[in-house]
Amino acid sequence: MLLDVEIKQQLEQYLALLENDIVIKVSAGSDNVSTDMLILIDELAKLSSKIHVEKAELDRTPSFSVNRLNEDTGIVFSGIPLGHEFTSLVLALLQVGGRAPKVDDTYINQIKQLKGEYHFETYISLSCHNCPDVVQALNIMSVVNPNITHTMIDGAVFKDEVESKGIMAVPTIYLNGNFFESGRLALEEILAKLGQTTDSSSINEKEPFDVLVIGGGPAGVSSAIYAARKGLRTGIIAERFGGQILDTLGIENFISVPYTEGPKLAENLKEHVSRYNVDIINLQKVNNISRKELLEVELEKGAVVKSKTVVIATGARWRNVNVPGEKEFKNKGVAYCPHCDGPLFAGKDVAVIGGGNSGIEAAIDLAGVVRHVTVLEFMPELKADKVLQERLYKLPNITVLTNVQTKEFTGKEKLDGITYIQRDTNEEKHIDVQGVFVQIGLIPNTEWLGDSIERNPIGEIVVNHKNETSMSGVFAAGDCTNSPYKQIIISMGSGATAALSAFDYLIRN
Repeated sequence: MLLDVEIKQQLEQYLALLENDIVIKVSAGSDNVSTDMLILIDELAKLSSKIHVEKAELDRTPSFSVNRLNEDTGIVFSGIPLGHEFTSLVLALLQVGGRAPKVDDTYINQIKQLKGEYHFETYISLSCHNCPDVVQALNIMSVVNPNITHTMIDGAVFKDEVESKGIMAVPTIYLNGNFFESGRLALEEILAKLGQTTDSSSINEKEPFDVLVIGGGPAGVSSAIYAARKGLRTGIIAERFGGQILDTLGIENFISVPYTEGPKLAENLKEHVSRYNVDIINLQKVNNISRKELLEVELEKGAVVKSKTVVIATGARWRNVNVPGEKEFKNKGVAYCPHCDGPLFAGKDVAVIGGGNSGIEAAIDLAGVVRHVTVLEFMPELKADKVLQERLYKLPNITVLTNVQTKEFTGKEKLDGITYIQRDTNEEKHIDVQGVFVQIGLIPNTEWLGDSIERNPIGEIVVNHKNETSMSGVFAAGDCTNSPYKQIIISMGSGATAALSAFDYLIRN
């Protein structure tokens, strides 16, 4: 039995929503994964009379496909979609069974308009919290458009295939046999890469906003909700709705919520802001802001959005080491998410750069998967909390190197080691590793501002106690500002402050 009693009870309730019969076609062998896959499918079939099971010859074994009666949808799971992917399986069953995907009609129409054959393959790991977004988006596309197929491939099951393609990060997407993209992509981002985008002219035609928020993370959404609740005409421009929390796994310090995960919180933010009359302009990067009669925000694709006030909440991103080899070996051994990519390095030697909380948490996490972890810290001592250090030093397969400076990532087609300098002796050394996880803090997403708004030496927007910036009518909130603490709850609070300050500015001007 793979599913416990409670999950079966919940699943039975979901499967009661099936409107049409579905056929699961199974390609199984004599291996252990095939055995477990057959157990799972048998348990599913016993929960609904609308689920039928057939044997088949699929491209990979073990695999199974989810289909309509007398029609292949092209949705295939190669491996067992448990862990983070269990939701992907449930949604695939419901959507193939006739339940409409909860997707904006704009995107449904864009999917239907795609011409030609699109055969997607996504390599995932079951511990990856970003992978389900990609799997579910491509499954929806397969349900809606008969010319689209999608196969989820568990890299831990098909190791030889992963090795032969040099895949060292998940999710990794192939389209018609060629590399398409690596990393988390939402449905609208996939469609944008396929040429289905919002017309710039429609953005130019928008009436000026009272409050325009730049950024769709916790700070930006908080600003938008507070502004909308004041009855202000509010808009959000987001390059990636959800922001940095999409790459965050466990969140345990969001007060009143003992535990949640980044993608789940991002969905909650989107659902909350959608209850208000907020115009969300997604997948748009901002190039410039200037003050004329109104504030004008210029987008990378040429459109201009006008507003009486602006809240900048563009957040931050992982800081790069900026040494030779980092760019060349990104997703070829250089990674930034231990939860997502750690399983791909099972039984191998890896390094973690950074001795703060993120770095030490990553090292502890990886130690349970890989053969050996080496932690490299620039300062003479680790910066992580004492409790984390105590856990770290109890693990037998971790080495800590302090007072060292990373000089170079080495390799040919993929990473094979790190060269570093022992700072107290200036001695150069090298270690052989197959993976390195960079965990050295954040850098604010503010380069696009240039000299238009005051920033401090590390690029953070300088704000006062009312979150005002140096440009009249422009406010800033969250991790892109000089706030001393980068926390989700602090970002939300500063977003609310910025919106209320914008409201106060409007009634006084």
